[in-house]
Amino acid sequence: MAGVRQDRRRVVIEAARPVVESGRFAAKACAGVPLEISADVFAHGHDRVLAWVRWGRPQAPQAWREARLSHDINDRFSGWITPRRLGDLAFEIVAAVDDWGSWLHGAGAKLAARQTIDLDLEEGALLALGRIRTGINAADRRALRALAAVLRNASLAPRARLREAATQRSGRLLERTLDRSGATVEGPHPVLVERELAGFSAWYEMFPRSEGAEPPRSGTLYTASRRLPSIAQMGFDIVYLPPIHPIGTVNRKGPGNSLAAGPDDVGSPWAIGSAGGGHTAINSDLGTLQDFDSFVGGAHALGLEVALDYALQCAPDHPWVTEHPEWFATRPDGSVRYAENPPKRYEDIYPIDFETRDWRRLWNALRDVLLFWCGHGVSVFRVDNPHTKPLHFWEWVISEVRRRHPGTIFLAEAFTRPKVMHRLAKAGFSQSYTYFTWRTAKWELEEYLGELSTPPGVDYFRPCFWPNTPDILHASLQYGGPAAFRLRLILAAFGAASWGMYSGYELAENVAVREGSEEYLNSEKYELRPRDFGRADSLAPLVGRVNEVRRVHRGAMTQMARLHLHHIDNDALICFSRSSPGNEDVLLVIVNLDPHAAQDGSTWLDLEALGIPPNRPYEAHDELTDTTYVWHGPRNYVRLDPGHQAGHVLHLRKR
Repeated sequence: MAGVRQDRRRVVIEAARPVVESGRFAAKACAGVPLEISADVFAHGHDRVLAWVRWGRPQAPQAWREARLSHDINDRFSGWITPRRLGDLAFEIVAAVDDWGSWLHGAGAKLAARQTIDLDLEEGALLALGRIRTGINAADRRALRALAAVLRNASLAPRARLREAATQRSGRLLERTLDRSGATVEGPHPVLVERELAGFSAWYEMFPRSEGAEPPRSGTLYTASRRLPSIAQMGFDIVYLPPIHPIGTVNRKGPGNSLAAGPDDVGSPWAIGSAGGGHTAINSDLGTLQDFDSFVGGAHALGLEVALDYALQCAPDHPWVTEHPEWFATRPDGSVRYAENPPKRYEDIYPIDFETRDWRRLWNALRDVLLFWCGHGVSVFRVDNPHTKPLHFWEWVISEVRRRHPGTIFLAEAFTRPKVMHRLAKAGFSQSYTYFTWRTAKWELEEYLGELSTPPGVDYFRPCFWPNTPDILHASLQYGGPAAFRLRLILAAFGAASWGMYSGYELAENVAVREGSEEYLNSEKYELRPRDFGRADSLAPLVGRVNEVRRVHRGAMTQMARLHLHHIDNDALICFSRSSPGNEDVLLVIVNLDPHAAQDGSTWLDLEALGIPPNRPYEAHDELTDTTYVWHGPRNYVRLDPGHQAGHVLHLRKR
């Protein structure tokens, strides 16, 4: 008939996951970490359907692997694959009518109702023989004939013949020999496979110039390297350095972001560039490029990776300002425009003009900065304010770098509008800063954790929770005392698969520059800040234990989509779980959000989501205190005194 599609395939496939904008962007996965594939699969009528996922390198579909998808509820099929190699991956979903399963179900129902199934058994035999065709190997041909013979063997009771048809061996045979020429194929869909560190990591931010400093003398990369063993001992994966490049002298900022810098003031590291060089040079106060290589080597020896800040801006005396003036926007009076976020002005920084006519050379130069540091052992970059740069630039430059260095990880420092943050993730950023820093109330945290752990965002947006940064000392930390630091640590480290903290958090630094400000007093952004990390009240042991627990339970921690919120009848307590596929590993996290008083309440756990039988006791082992509780059912009493323990991290174990 005119205008009617002639596609007569019976099976429909809808809502495949993970798929980002119909395949315009790649979903995210990590090598060695299970990835769930799912879709709605159905056909008209009552026939059953079979569904598979096929996956592999896009360039070699003939070598793709295949796995069955299992039927869940409401025609949803799902299964797990585990990518192994970095780079581009693609998957497709294949589905066909399960004529054998449909026949078996119908015949079984008739037999249970004591109806005659002789004709049904003959139909089953014909189905088996119908599988014999060109391409079927000799062993399967013999097995199909043998099965048909059993179904036609009148000397056997119908129940016995049907029992043979229902064995797993027969099911695998009939599935293996199914004619898929009429199957529905949906896809392929792209997936970017990164290193596990892209989806599961702990970051520690430090200013190397403060480590070993004796003001006004700066610390160096060599003195900073002495801190690496203690950072590794706390269980961090990545040590992140703010810009280590020469700092501009023109309009250099003094302490507290003042406009008047003295001769000994070190300035802001984000005012990049001077007569000493630009984005590929080392601040001479810190040492040399050789010193940096030694720092990276020392970090690697301890199992740490070094992340560098990638800030696309220049001090007024950056070499590019004179060598490429066309890369900077000028005002009507001919002056170069300072960086601004009105009413704030950053007189020590010139923003780069991405609208320049010379954009190709600019883009190549910015790419080459990344490649330069990749050549010196850097495989992780924290990108400063990426939301203020063209989104298509990031899509291009990240792919350019990964083409040469597939394991490169990019963290977006994008405290901006949600849609922009998500677009940066789609463009290729491995992780992103989030609004966690400002989410403190129970309802805010539950709403945010729910958003981050559900589609579509969970398929491509990887949150990285930071309780503090050099720019952000939240009021909850200013007035909550050490208990606030402990509870925010537990929330950050177990709320997201990746988390980070800025140096000084372990010392509970909590003094703001003034009331109502989130800026630190004596901000390290503008001055040296040596610390006594050996203090007896340091939170370093707790940080180390938290990171150790995360590693032990990485199977649960890497699955953001399997974060589940549970009810607890106190608004000062929050309860959520993290679990691995199949619930082999389950963590239950309960945190007291009140740093000033003990709080108690009763949980109402979703036992089905936790894989816990409702009629059997189970163990709840606190991984932070090594205490085991025996619980039974969904309702269990907890009490947390923040002066002693801010939260439980319970490993749930069946008895």
